[in-house]
Amino acid sequence: MEHPKLFDPSERVVDRVRAICADYPEFAEREAWGRPTFRAGKKLFVVMGSSMDRPHTMVFKPDPDERPALLDDDRFFVPPYFGPAGWLGMDLSTDADWTFVAELIDTSYRQVALKRQLAALDERHLR
Repeated sequence: MEHPKLFDPSERVVDRVRAICADYPEFAEREAWGRPTFRAGKKLFVVMGSSMDRPHTMVFKPDPDERPALLDDDRFFVPPYFGPAGWLGMDLSTDADWTFVAELIDTSYRQVALKRQLAALDERHLR
């Protein structure tokens, strides 16, 4: 059974998240569950759309220490399927603070990346 597509691949919110994610070492984009997913090699670090009724959202893996504070903010929620593993969803349908979104994406990448990917990322920041 094929999942229905949640986004047009060129949708603006997807393009904005893709542009942030594409700068990370070993970035890969794959469609899964009818959604664009962004990966560090094979490991997910961002999934677009938490569910059919909340399409303009981003699912990411926060720093476990920051998770409780994020949940106190109305923009964040526990998404289906990913939530039990500590992931959160963020609503991007309103005016998102894209600097903050980029920080969340960076943290998510760092939660799942391999040591060599983190070393490559940190080396870029030293240049």
